[in-house]
Amino acid sequence: MTMLPADPTLDEIRAALAPLIASNAAFDGWGGPARDAAADALGVDRDVALLAFSDNAVEMIAAWFGAIDAAMLAALPPERLATMKIRQKITALVEARLAAVAHDREALRRALAILALPQNLTRAAKLGWHAADMMWRAAGDTATDYNHYTKRTILAGVYAATVTVFLDDDSDRHAITRAFLARRIDGIMRFEKAKAGFLSRTEHRPSLSRFIGRLRYPAV
Repeated sequence: MTMLPADPTLDEIRAALAPLIASNAAFDGWGGPARDAAADALGVDRDVALLAFSDNAVEMIAAWFGAIDAAMLAALPPERLATMKIRQKITALVEARLAAVAHDREALRRALAILALPQNLTRAAKLGWHAADMMWRAAGDTATDYNHYTKRTILAGVYAATVTVFLDDDSDRHAITRAFLARRIDGIMRFEKAKAGFLSRTEHRPSLSRFIGRLRYPAV
């Protein structure tokens, strides 16, 4: 259980309450009862917890996802990731996220149902993108061109699909999920290899956009 400092900020209270709310959400749903039970367990005044989250289930879920980010990074510090190849890094990062929610799968199921509501789809997409971005950054990706976006878009889809399998996976050590993830990561690696090959073949071809750019901004 996360310990709060003597005079915590609202952000610190949110971060500390979020995992406890998730544990209660499996039974009470993502709402006031789960929030109040978490506040009681942590010794936080219920009115302060209400101020931190109101009755906004999506904000509680987002805070929990933030706690999952932190757990993932704590499980895989940079010095450990540095010894891995890129495929191993992405696999390990996804598995670390799943391990962080393994005891709260029903809470995750309920959270995803809330995020799937029409009014929450935009926020859900942002949360999915953020998770993928966290994983690629932890893996050492520094791309700033369109690769930045394609990598995160593909990984967000792979992660979402893997979570769907994970929610109903009762195999030993989630073997079914691990096998599913391995196949999807293999697909990402094949795509990245093919993309790199394509870019190397087209690198020196005439480019209309570069030609127009030179007309507008001629080299001196």
